[in-house]
Amino acid sequence: MNNEEVAAIFERIADLSEIKGEIIYKTLAYRKAADSIRNLGADVEAIHREGKLLDIPGVGKAIAEKIDELLTTGKLNFLLKLEQEVPPTLVDLLKVPDIGPKKAAMFWKKGGITTLAELEAAARAGKLRGLPGMGEKSEARIISGLEALARRSKRLSIGVALPIAIRWVEWLRKLPGVEQAEAAGSLRRRKITIGDLDFVAAARDPKPIMDAFIHHPEVQRIAGQGENKSSIEAAGGLNIQLWIQPPERFGTLLQFVTGSKEHNVRLRELAQKKGLSLSEQSISRADGSEQTYADEKGVYAALGLPWIPPELREDRGEIAAALAGKLPHLLVRSDLKADLHVHSTWSDGAATIAEMAAAARERGLKVLAISDHSGGLGVAGGMSVEKLHERRAEIESVQEKMGDSLRLLQGAEVEIHADGSLDYEDEVLAELDVVVASLHSSLRQPREQITERLLRAMRNPNVDVIGHPSGRLLPNREGADLDWERVLAAARETGVALEINAHPARLDLDEVYARRAAEMGIPLSLNTDAHAPDQLDLIEYGISAARRAWLEPEQIINTWPPEKLLAWLQNRGRKTH
Repeated sequence: MNNEEVAAIFERIADLSEIKGEIIYKTLAYRKAADSIRNLGADVEAIHREGKLLDIPGVGKAIAEKIDELLTTGKLNFLLKLEQEVPPTLVDLLKVPDIGPKKAAMFWKKGGITTLAELEAAARAGKLRGLPGMGEKSEARIISGLEALARRSKRLSIGVALPIAIRWVEWLRKLPGVEQAEAAGSLRRRKITIGDLDFVAAARDPKPIMDAFIHHPEVQRIAGQGENKSSIEAAGGLNIQLWIQPPERFGTLLQFVTGSKEHNVRLRELAQKKGLSLSEQSISRADGSEQTYADEKGVYAALGLPWIPPELREDRGEIAAALAGKLPHLLVRSDLKADLHVHSTWSDGAATIAEMAAAARERGLKVLAISDHSGGLGVAGGMSVEKLHERRAEIESVQEKMGDSLRLLQGAEVEIHADGSLDYEDEVLAELDVVVASLHSSLRQPREQITERLLRAMRNPNVDVIGHPSGRLLPNREGADLDWERVLAAARETGVALEINAHPARLDLDEVYARRAAEMGIPLSLNTDAHAPDQLDLIEYGISAARRAWLEPEQIINTWPPEKLLAWLQNRGRKTH
């Protein structure tokens, strides 16, 4: 079982336990374990084999025993027993707005309702209003929530969510009375997929702003309306929340709504140790007095911390690092000097080599590898060996015009076949300046097979970079089920760089494994996979992914001075494997 599968099981236990009515600290323990397993920089099965389950944050003896049973037998008797006590379909009810574990339990115990279909039938028949705590209005809200659930698409990739958020923030900032407005929540933390959008605004009088918000032309349903917070449902079932506080309280509001929940819990614990209470409005002292903050830096400073970048706020050690003065020096765009993976009209790109080179130079890059697809990926119009040789003349011609302002490299994105062999023969690969080898097909091969396939490619001395290593497409296509322990070990052994593909539909290597790779000293390459000049700006998504992985500039080969990067590429051919 992979990490995601194990984490999902413990989340399921937490949901069912809450519906059953277990005390909260038990359910929180299961959720913390699920989160830790999902965000491990190692394969949970490998940790299990090493007997180090108790080293996983949030995993104590009882949960470690459950993981052991799950990975040893493929099942978990505790969960099977729990699903006999609590109908497992009740978990689906939790997806409906306004239904929490207590209400789901009430529907089950008092109304005999255990599925979404039964809930909808009862609601439309007017049978919910007779249950404890339910009336005609709450029944109508359940119907509305069920309709919203039916309309709602899956989580949005950040590439879809961010432009929507930018448009809403621009609209908010133009409203009379709004002094500040920002996107917050998981979008500000730059998670790869976004469930809903949270916005915060600073204003003296929130009422006209809230009125404008709930009457925005894109609003399909008002989910909640209050003086300082309102929620709406927009097109496609997208939920949007707006929070408003006076300007002097904007700092605590922005910090609170940015989250994550787990990060905020740690901050509150730190505040409590100092005799303080932290909320979205202020920091309060034991005597009831309060201190307000117009910006986040003041909030963190009051707790004895430097400002923590939003991308790090996931309760993965950032507060301990901040207290110790060991927060990473995170990557910014000006650090990047190279892109080793772009495409031109020689394969499936929309621009010529000259156009891609000019766009790269305009953006301050010093090195650009034209890495068109090899011939095996027919859908991408890949290059035959003959076309590859023909392209060389064009690259050399453009290089002459570029002079010393930009160094162009002869590259290729080479298909890794189902057996791990590469699309070009070794003597062809040896002629290139940089080789990016990628998985595009047969991604559902069994773990052992696809791992061996990737390792074979990595051990080819002509391969410099593994492109988008898992092959995932966000938000719906999972990556290959790779044995990451073996992949990372092979990368360290061979010196092959692993790519963080900046395209928002990929963002692959995943941040968890990118952080682990950097800790192991594995080189990382941050590239756009651009197929048109404007796609070079997708690097911003890759930078966010690198920041979430705690990466510092020197851990990414694209930040190196051109001389160092070119020397590294030249030396790749002299490595022994």
